[in-house]
Amino acid sequence: MVLLLAGIIFAGSCRDITPSSYSLNLPELPEHWVSLLGKPQWRIEWVDPDGNKQTADHIPGEIEIPNTWANPVTAWPHWPKHNLIPGFFKPAGALFPFDAKDNCLNLTWEAGVDTVFYWELANANEGNYSRLPANFNWLRFRELFTAEILSEAVCKDPWLVDWRSAAEKTVSNNFDRRRLVPEKTESAAFDVPECPWYGTSPFAQPIFFVFPVRSGINVWISSEGILRVNGDVSIFIEWE
Repeated sequence: MVLLLAGIIFAGSCRDITPSSYSLNLPELPEHWVSLLGKPQWRIEWVDPDGNKQTADHIPGEIEIPNTWANPVTAWPHWPKHNLIPGFFKPAGALFPFDAKDNCLNLTWEAGVDTVFYWELANANEGNYSRLPANFNWLRFRELFTAEILSEAVCKDPWLVDWRSAAEKTVSNNFDRRRLVPEKTESAAFDVPECPWYGTSPFAQPIFFVFPVRSGINVWISSEGILRVNGDVSIFIEWE
């Protein structure tokens, strides 16, 4: 994947472009995440000046990125002591150059969606240089949410969209905002305490009684413990 990302992000650009160093300004965490789980560790992902994807399991003092148009920085919160690995909870992010100011990259929860979609576009590209994520119209993409062009549900929580599927369809058939709709879910009830449950999106509202289950691993947290659901298997783990 490293070679693929290098080719996709730097195709058609000069490899001797002078890189710049940026510090990372992380957003505030949702209050219920902190109160229930404590402060997280962070996994940071970015593209270095050679076009290679870098990963750090801490917050670097600074990262060096190429001055290309455009490239992502993603920050995944995770809680190892609760066995909540990177990828379960949705990330914050920043897109250079849009979120850069005074040698600082301002990461937001909204831009976390942008960066995941960016990585998915890169992974789905398979050498199709007419669909470079660096050349995608990111400003117009952001306007879809701020101008409320999309459905109310997606504007409130963009993580309802299956971004991998959206990226694959964009690479094969161009971008179409009509595909940005909530992923299909199955409503289910589980034998868990009756209390507010919170999902892994920073935008999600608490739920009660009925859980919207998506494909793959679903995670919810509450004052009573953690609920994990994968297909027909559900596991409730009480806090120690």
